[in-house]
This record gives sequence, structure tokens and C-alpha cells, in this order.
Amino acid sequence: MLPYLICSTGAVQFTWLGLVRITALALAMGLWYVALPARAAVDLGFLAFFPAALLGGYFEAVYVPRYPFKGELAFLGHLTLIVMAILVLMVGRGVRETGFGFVPTWREWRIGAVHYLYFVVGGLPLAFALDAVRWKAPAPVWSVAGQFLGFLWVVALSEEFFLWGVLREWLENWTWSRTAALAFTSAVFGFLHLWFGGAAKFPNWRWAIVAALLGICCGHARNQAGGIRAAVVTHSLVVATWRAFFAS
Repeated sequence: MLPYLICSTGAVQFTWLGLVRITALALAMGLWYVALPARAAVDLGFLAFFPAALLGGYFEAVYVPRYPFKGELAFLGHLTLIVMAILVLMVGRGVRETGFGFVPTWREWRIGAVHYLYFVVGGLPLAFALDAVRWKAPAPVWSVAGQFLGFLWVVALSEEFFLWGVLREWLENWTWSRTAALAFTSAVFGFLHLWFGGAAKFPNWRWAIVAALLGICCGHARNQAGGIRAAVVTHSLVVATWRAFFAS
């Protein structure tokens, strides 16, 4: 609730409905495993709750800029949602150590980079064949570096935590099959990219297929390294390369 209240002092329009929406979301997540048992259906419901709030535009109706602003302030809600979900899973649910962290080891860098090359060999031709990307003039180095760090420390880190650190682990325990867990989690990763590009491109099946292949590379990197940071490296390198040389 704090980011919203602080922004309400001048950056965004304060409304009681907005405060109620933020409070309700915080209570629902914080009390999830207090009110509900730690079972498979409850676990999957919690993981589905997270992307539903992001993809459903829950925060866009809360963080309404008071002044003209290029972009959206809803990312503040997204960040707090990510932090809350991670804390609930680690503390409330007690998920096993996933390798969550901001600084990959040298071994994780190496494994992540190798699986990035695997994706370049297989995923880049697939993206061109599906007409999912096209060449563009190279982006500035500072822009690519900034986006790489943004994914390394926020976007890819959170996605890999939920998918390869939590969902894959649960699926492997439920199915007793690492291969099935890898395949299903990669399919979920691809499914979430149906919304890539906004409502105008939904369902973006081209990106869903490419993302599913990226998921296989990231999942294999996680399995080889024994933690999610190698997968984070793979994901971040792919995004940085895409932002540097390609447009969708």
C-alpha cells in the first residue's frame, strides 16, 4: 500500500476505490496460506492469481497519473506484487531454496550463456520463420545494457522464480517426472506470451511458440545449474539481443 499512498501525494490521483483495491489485493495474498491449506489446487490458484492481476490491468485503474506522463506508473504496483508473492511463497508456503539472488556465480553465467546460444541456434530461425521478429537498426548500447540489467534483476528473476523455482518444482514432485515438469512449465511460459503486444495482437501465438522454446532452454539451464539464476542469465541475454537488433 505504501507506494500508492506516497504517489497519491502528487503523482497519481488518490481515490478510496483505488485504496480499497490495493488493500484487498494485499490481504488476499498475505492471508492466502493462512486461510487455505497448502495443497496442489491452492498452490496453483496462488500462482494463477499473480499473472491474472498483471495481465488483467488491475493496477492500471489504481495508478492513474495526475499529470501527463510518458509511460505508466502501474509498474510500482507490479513491483510490490512481485515482492509480496515471493515473500508469501518463501515464508508462508515455505518453498525450497530456488537460488533466488541478484548476482549469478561464474558457473551460472557460463551455463546461462551456453543455453542462450542454444536458443539463438534454434529460436532465432524459428522466430523468423513465424514472422515474429524482423531486423532493425541496432539500439544504443546504454539502452540495451539497461534493459539487460532490468531483466536480470527484476523481470526475468521474478518470472524464473515463479516458473522454474516454484511451479517446476511442484510439478516435478506431483508427477515424479522432471521431463514432464519441464515440458508443462515451458508450455505455461509460452501461454503467458499470448498477451505479448497487448490486446491488439492477442492471441499472439507466434510469440507463444517462440517463448515456449525459450522456456525449454531456461528450464534446462535451471536443471543443470540447480538454481534459477542460470535461467535468469539465459532469459536476460535473449531479451537484450532482441531489444538490440530486432523488432516484433
